[in-house]
Amino acid sequence: MASIRLDLSLPLRAFDLELALDAGPETVALVGPSGAGKTSVLRAIAGLARPARGTISCGDEIWFNADRRIDRRPEERSVGFVFQEYALFPHLNVEQNVTFGGARADRLLWRLHIEHLAKAKPSELSGGERQRVAIGRALVREPNAYLMDEPISALDARLREEMRVELNRLQRQLKHTFVHVTHDQEEAMAVADRLCIMKGGRIAQIGTPLDVYNAPVDRYVARQLGSPPMNFISGHLDGTNGRFTAENMPLAAAAPAAAGGNGPAWLGIRPEDLAIAHEPARTGTASVPAAIYEIEPLGAMTIVDVKASDHILKAQLPGQPRFSQGEAVQLVFDLAKCHLFDGSSERRLTTGLTV
Repeated sequence: MASIRLDLSLPLRAFDLELALDAGPETVALVGPSGAGKTSVLRAIAGLARPARGTISCGDEIWFNADRRIDRRPEERSVGFVFQEYALFPHLNVEQNVTFGGARADRLLWRLHIEHLAKAKPSELSGGERQRVAIGRALVREPNAYLMDEPISALDARLREEMRVELNRLQRQLKHTFVHVTHDQEEAMAVADRLCIMKGGRIAQIGTPLDVYNAPVDRYVARQLGSPPMNFISGHLDGTNGRFTAENMPLAAAAPAAAGGNGPAWLGIRPEDLAIAHEPARTGTASVPAAIYEIEPLGAMTIVDVKASDHILKAQLPGQPRFSQGEAVQLVFDLAKCHLFDGSSERRLTTGLTV
């Protein structure tokens, strides 16, 4: 299958976006807060925004080249665009919306489980059904790439889960490139083969979801993935003995010699890598005295806010443990899964500490 190749610069507010992305038949999710440049990338690929310089190509076909003055019109580019607002024609029924400008799509409606709604108007559909119609209209063209701008953000939680599964199934069947924009990190983790974390119009990190989650390049990327997000504890790294000491907390840990660094540092630990005990941890593990601050029972898991010295940290515990507010406990750290970040650059120095 043809792949989309970008090497471009977009005038985007006060900065340029420089992106080199070579995607094969996979789903690439662009993740980041508002203003990071996610939608601008989609618009450039689709021909709805003109880059200041650079190249956009699909396989051997050049869609845009600033130097050679090549700029194919949107209708000349083999892409299907799914808009966040659906952009359905209210006067056309489902079948007409899907096949607008294209061929019949009986099988496609069946694949999207909306064949029984073929004669219904958009006003008669639920949000999830309208979203499937919008996706169907992009799929019916059979393009080389599908561009999806927050395609399921307007749906309720249950429908979002269903549509994530549906999008994964469709991508496997179609074997084309999906470029999926979202600010929802859980959605990105679920649908993407690769994540592209964006910051200020540039790539902060690109990799598989688990690679990015387990080895974020800096604190910014670490904060983009995980719900609840990663906890951070400020402290100091002594480059002489490779030891991290937390600020205002009786916690110290040894960092590998390769970590380097000397001065302010941050220790990062995800909520699922914290445990709560009533007795001090056994020798060889790290724990600090703490008190239960707040409890969020979620059924299959429980989020517990724990106050340790001046820090309030979130622990994600399986099941339904029983705690009471203000109860004295020990907060236990899985140091092997802790990350150490430089206090100035905020780049990750190492992952995996010891007592």
